[in-house]
Amino acid sequence: MAKNKYYVVWKGRKTGIFSSWSACKEQINGFEGAQYKAFSDKAEAEKAIKKSFFDYKGKDTKKKTISLKEKEKYGNPILESLSVDAACSGNPGKLEYRGVLTNSKKQVFIQGPFENGTNNIGEFLGIVHGIALLKSKKLDILPIYSDSKIAIGWVKKKRCNTNIVFNEKNKPLLELIKRAEKWLEENTYKNPILKWETKAWGEIPADFGRK
Repeated sequence: MAKNKYYVVWKGRKTGIFSSWSACKEQINGFEGAQYKAFSDKAEAEKAIKKSFFDYKGKDTKKKTISLKEKEKYGNPILESLSVDAACSGNPGKLEYRGVLTNSKKQVFIQGPFENGTNNIGEFLGIVHGIALLKSKKLDILPIYSDSKIAIGWVKKKRCNTNIVFNEKNKPLLELIKRAEKWLEENTYKNPILKWETKAWGEIPADFGRK
């Protein structure tokens, strides 16, 4: 028997969690700019509805369990590296990000909280912070891991392509984003920016443990 999926609709005729595709389709079919995503786990769907569609856009939301044979395809993470992660209470909400040594989980930096941020913004800032820090210490060959495919893409394009609305409340966060983008435009780096494969390796070492 096929396992039920749960559909989160952030933007549609009605928003919420729907337990069938037909119910979800009623909310998004023909609705301009609809935002929705399927989840294989109800708990994940309940967590997602409290966040933003853009925190999940482009991410694999299937349950992260794979066989030993599949794990072998990913190999092992490079332990001599830096790992970054973000934590956001609500979406948008209070945002923090940090970097740790992958092999020991020793915290190297932490920033925040910032008002009205998102996880992907935090991941972007964490990666850039890590690159700049390692460059200053002449550790330009040390890899940096992030579990956000979106943030890694933003760094490569040198632009934090967020849709969040900025105002006086989160102005400091906008200023930090602009500084990070400016740094990327004016500097080069050699550090490999790598995707942390959570389904094969478990949570990234920099995870805040608040899930």
